[in-house]
Amino acid sequence: MSGNQEVIVASPVSPHPPPKDRKLWRDLTAYWMLGLCNNYGYVVMLSAAHDIIAQFQDETVDDNTTEDENARKCHLVSTGAILLADILPSLFVKMVIPFLPFWVHFKILLAILLSASGFLLVGFATAEWMALLGVVITSASSGIGEPTFLSYSSHFNKNVVSTWSSGTGGAGVIGSLSYASLRALQVSPRDTMLIMLIFPALEAFSFWVVLRKPTIIPLTKSALESTEELVADDKPLRGFKEKLVYIKTLWPYMLPLALVYFFEYFINQGLFELVYFENSTLSQASQYRWFNVDYQIGVFISRSSVNLYKIKKIWLMAVFQFINVAYFLTEAIYFYTPTIWITLVVVLWEGLLGGGAYVNTFYRMSKEITPGRRRFAMAMVTQSDAYGIALAGFLAIPLHNAICSLPAAHRTVVW
Repeated sequence: MSGNQEVIVASPVSPHPPPKDRKLWRDLTAYWMLGLCNNYGYVVMLSAAHDIIAQFQDETVDDNTTEDENARKCHLVSTGAILLADILPSLFVKMVIPFLPFWVHFKILLAILLSASGFLLVGFATAEWMALLGVVITSASSGIGEPTFLSYSSHFNKNVVSTWSSGTGGAGVIGSLSYASLRALQVSPRDTMLIMLIFPALEAFSFWVVLRKPTIIPLTKSALESTEELVADDKPLRGFKEKLVYIKTLWPYMLPLALVYFFEYFINQGLFELVYFENSTLSQASQYRWFNVDYQIGVFISRSSVNLYKIKKIWLMAVFQFINVAYFLTEAIYFYTPTIWITLVVVLWEGLLGGGAYVNTFYRMSKEITPGRRRFAMAMVTQSDAYGIALAGFLAIPLHNAICSLPAAHRTVVW
């Protein structure tokens, strides 16, 4: 071990319990708000996908149905295109971040600036490419923030991982609900995006004001040598090759999470838009937005549940999510569900599975991986959901086109 290495070392066993940390609430609260702000823009862009596409298309859904009563009500471009713009930049950033120096303050400042820029670009877009560029920039912001915050959590109480996860779940509910509500109140897309600039500002406040600075203990060479056996498996990973070799130990965390998110977003961006109830009081666009709200409520509930109920078998959640794919695929083709309420229940269940897989994966890592390697491990595993989401986006586009080419299906009962 090098003489200038810094590690966090647990205090020796003492007959007296450690003093209660009365300011722990600051770290827990900060991480909840950071999870909220980091994922908020990502969620809003997915909730707005239907509208972002529609505002730059000359033909409306109603025009299409007027021309051909047997045609399905489909946009020319799948919301999967928005998903790809919303996830690919994030995935690329997440692949690079673990191998870069850990300049936490610079990374967070960059994430905040990109988040604000994304809202402004989408709000003031006059062409489809400008709106998509805004989505790309927002995605990059989220991609920088998630691995950075989760890596930084290794310096704090382990429960900040659960509050972070709860905050990201809160972003889903607050993001989708705020967007759907503002649009229902006839607030323009530009004004909606300007209102949402409050979240990058809140992210800066949470990180630099509310969150405490971690205490890192520098050790002398003699002290390090005396504790070398105790921390042999806790040595920080050095060099690109050593990190690559370590990645194979993370597959039990990465693969189940990637599968859950692949099935989940295959539904959300490939099939949600194609499932609609013709005689509902809500328009097709409104149904899409409220499906997203319902889904995010499920995500929020499950991401906030880890301190109450812990799940180890993430593989089982992937199986259940695959069953949900089968339901939504057949529903999008045949329109056999008699009432929208049944679909809303399935959407809620889908969100519960996705959020549960996320929070239980990272909570297990905070318990099972030693602090010295946890920072790199957290940053790497954040990629796994992005791989699943990206693959879902690519497959959602041809699936969307294939279903749209089918004759329209009609329901006989809605309520």
